Amino acid sequence: MQNAQQELRSALAQRTGTSADDWFLVYRARHGMLACLRVLHELRGAGSVITQLLTCCTAVDPIIAAGLRPLYGDVCAGSYALDSEALPVADDVLGIVDQHTFGYIDEASSTRLRAAADARGALLLEDCAHCVGRMAMGSGGAPTADLSFHSFGVEKMLPTYFGGAVWVNPAMRDRTLHDALVAALAGLPEPDARLARAMRRYRTQIRVLNHLPHALSGALRRWMEARGLFEAAISPEEMAGKVAHEPLAMNEWACEQVLGPLRALGETDALRVRALDAYARELADKPGLRTSEQMLRSGQPLLRLPVTMPTDAQADEAIAGIAGVGLYAVPWYRPLLYPGVSDAAAYGFDQTLAGLPVTARLVTGAVALPCDLNDDQVHGVVEALCRAAEAR
Repeated sequence: MQNAQQELRSALAQRTGTSADDWFLVYRARHGMLACLRVLHELRGAGSVITQLLTCCTAVDPIIAAGLRPLYGDVCAGSYALDSEALPVADDVLGIVDQHTFGYIDEASSTRLRAAADARGALLLEDCAHCVGRMAMGSGGAPTADLSFHSFGVEKMLPTYFGGAVWVNPAMRDRTLHDALVAALAGLPEPDARLARAMRRYRTQIRVLNHLPHALSGALRRWMEARGLFEAAISPEEMAGKVAHEPLAMNEWACEQVLGPLRALGETDALRVRALDAYARELADKPGLRTSEQMLRSGQPLLRLPVTMPTDAQADEAIAGIAGVGLYAVPWYRPLLYPGVSDAAAYGFDQTLAGLPVTARLVTGAVALPCDLNDDQVHGVVEALCRAAEAR
């Protein structure tokens, strides 16, 4: 009889057409990435990883924590992911991150990034945090990436709070590196008893905190966090280039929480695809509201649909208006390295955004719209956007 960990690996393999033997379960996706980048650093030495600023700080923290250097490339306006034609030039590139922003997979772009990684002798690291159980595939139907990172964490595709998974490509050319990656991931310890208790309490704690006045909620959250009683989705140290905890595996309880929602993901995906169709209809005659036509017409189940308002103030007004109709939009990725960093120097973050014109344009007035909605809810969201756009 399979345990929950075995079942979860099998479910991920079934969704992606891969083997369960190549999947490894981690406490958080960032833990899996850190474990892998440490192995890469150990075997290939110091170097850089090309990534993007239009992302969460926790997607860059593992690069820094592993002793590597993040290099930031500009993104494509259609995919919100790295532009293969605008990658920074460096002689020490060890990895390139292919982030499927908001869950949009641009397979042609992934193929170009694969070629760019091969030309540099680097790994292609696939960030599937927003599209758990989906991966970029090449023309032959095989996965494009060397390593694929998936998240079951807060505000991702599943209504879960902890856990992630790493897929290691069994066809990786460097067999020594492949075997070392597998050994590192397979050898991760599970959370200790204190952390396991904090994980179980998280859902209840969040409900209580969300019902308290803001000042009291913040103070209580900080008090619990300092005593190891609360596991924040992003800790203060993770806004300064570090990763909370040493890399850990996913325990049986966390796997049990993921299995049911993962099995029901097909229904949620269908809802999200229908919501995109509704957004396409609602936005058709509203040229003042800029979005990614590639994402809008993709037919893919997106976590969020990005819209760029003329100003940050109008974007904030739109988010407030959407909250006013009982829905939840977010300012991803405003600020860059969301939700912002406390030590820009640790990230090598040039805040002038020199050489990153598309990134600079997309972050201004950024709003990320919910996609798990029905037609009436989509209509309400777009009306709130229009009201904010007219508030000059």
